Amino acid sequence: MEPDIKKLFFHVLGRERFQDSPEERAVYSYDASRAQFLPDAVLFPESVQEIAAILKIAQEHRIRVIPRGAGSGITGGALPVQGGLILALNGFDQILEIDEDNLVAVVQPGVVTSRLQAAVREKGLFYPPDPASMEFSTIGGNIAENSGGMKAVKYGVTKDYVLGLEVVLPSGEIINTGSKCVKDVVGYNLTQLFVGSEGTLGVVTKALLRLLPLPEATKTMTAVFADMQAASRTVSQIIKDKVIPAAIEFLDAKALWCVEHYLQLGLPEGAGAFLLVEVDGDPDLVEKDIVKVRDICKANQALKIEIARTYEEQERLWRARRSASASMAHYGAYKKINEDIVVPRASIPEFIARVEDIADRFACPVINFGHAGDGNIHMNVLVPEPEDLERGHQAVEAVFDVTVELGGRISGEHGIGLSKRDYIDKNLSPEVQAVMKRIKAGFDPGNILNPGKMFKPE
Repeated sequence: MEPDIKKLFFHVLGRERFQDSPEERAVYSYDASRAQFLPDAVLFPESVQEIAAILKIAQEHRIRVIPRGAGSGITGGALPVQGGLILALNGFDQILEIDEDNLVAVVQPGVVTSRLQAAVREKGLFYPPDPASMEFSTIGGNIAENSGGMKAVKYGVTKDYVLGLEVVLPSGEIINTGSKCVKDVVGYNLTQLFVGSEGTLGVVTKALLRLLPLPEATKTMTAVFADMQAASRTVSQIIKDKVIPAAIEFLDAKALWCVEHYLQLGLPEGAGAFLLVEVDGDPDLVEKDIVKVRDICKANQALKIEIARTYEEQERLWRARRSASASMAHYGAYKKINEDIVVPRASIPEFIARVEDIADRFACPVINFGHAGDGNIHMNVLVPEPEDLERGHQAVEAVFDVTVELGGRISGEHGIGLSKRDYIDKNLSPEVQAVMKRIKAGFDPGNILNPGKMFKPE
């Protein structure tokens, strides 16, 4: 970067918050996708006015800017694929307000998701979005990716809780969208346009988030089945019988094998699928619902059923589901390619059967687990050796094709970013993409903000 342009940024931030040493650039060159691209520098703003000034300079000099939170995304959304400046939002980590009268929290984008959940829980309130990364992912990243989580089947995803935003546009303009009002139809719904935009339209600097009363009671149970067909019938019947659990999670046979070897759960012989079901709400209704769920599992020949009686037992049951990803090390593969497709709930058994055929065809094991209640499947292609990597990527594309055939989408909560942009045509027509690109050009005519993401390069 030219010395004169550096001085412009020094004037805004001071020398200590503009870092371009090789070490600092390397630290911010990768995210959880494990791809790596070196930025030109890393900037650490501490106010919305500083971000506005940075973007004005970047716009004038056509310098690329990539907003970044915790770097926990797995599709490469925070990578400087074309160089440029990393805009590190670590300093924006304040919970500014918890409004108990209006059930709203006002937070900065660097707030870790679990920290917000704990803060509102102390006041008897509830922020439902719970991505698996909630212990380290941030609210800004959740908004950028429209993150979901295990409670999406009942409570929805991040977009359902964002009432308003403060955003700095690529031009340096600061805008506020939405409000604390439950009803607000004044003008276009710009708030929802920014949710899921992956940092390509503006930099979120403040969010108004809807809260709920904390459920009075929670019950958790697990059930083991001989196969995914029986588990999927159980899920369909639970929903059909008017029970909407807070979570319905599943592990397929390979995932269950990994977890069993990892945790030594003592699963019954012949176990081929695992369900975790959690219900919450009014205590009396929760008791009735968990009994109804148990009876449905029995009717579908569950091999083993366990209902947690204490918080400690509840955490033990959840440990099997939460350990799914870590336990895959038992397969000893060279690489794991993690995707997050989504299909209609009823299509899960057919999806898993067809994926098993793909695994055989490409000689790459495929392990599935995830959110049975909303059809969001974390599909993991295990690449045995380095020379098998191309075959692994071919298996992923074949899985995407099956997903689309079943009426599904290639991403349910991880976003498109860099890793899925070459596959976006499978879900979005050229006409739809053209509209989206016109929106991007309207907000960011210079294409300075997080370029190279979501859409294939022209």
